[in-house]
Amino acid sequence: MDMNPIYETQPAAPVVRPARLEDAEAIRAIRNHAIEHSTALWTRTPQSPAEGAAWLAVHLRRGSALVAEADGEVAGFAVYGPWRELDGFRHTVEDSVYVREGRHGLGIGSALLAALIESARAAGHHVVIAGIEAENTSSIRLHQRFGFEHVGTVPEVGTKFGRWLDLALLRLPLS
Repeated sequence: MDMNPIYETQPAAPVVRPARLEDAEAIRAIRNHAIEHSTALWTRTPQSPAEGAAWLAVHLRRGSALVAEADGEVAGFAVYGPWRELDGFRHTVEDSVYVREGRHGLGIGSALLAALIESARAAGHHVVIAGIEAENTSSIRLHQRFGFEHVGTVPEVGTKFGRWLDLALLRLPLS
């Protein structure tokens, strides 16, 4: 009988870095999984490789895309973009944070959100908005841990998987 203790290997801590165009396929895979299996993205249409690359290119030009690498793979990504297109909203951005399936609970979302907040602050933005499906309590809690305040819920403004969805709005002032 072997008396040596068995040590479980711990996953590597995520390393957050700016996204690159070569991350497009890994990011697209994470987005498409969310599209197909969750209410995190309110669409039923997965992105094609060309659409994924074009979507990421917009964020790369803005400098508003990050990825978390862990154990040699892109384990999650985060972006921010304009909350509304009108000029009066130019100092307000909306964030999105996604973690690869099977990688939740490992600190990846926290690492990404912390870095994204600092990136938005450094870029001179005034407020970050998070629009989260109201039953996505893990994402709401993540944002609240970083100081986001729940400012309202808009009932039944979206639909997916045959049911109406409520949108929780959270706000974080940066300055």
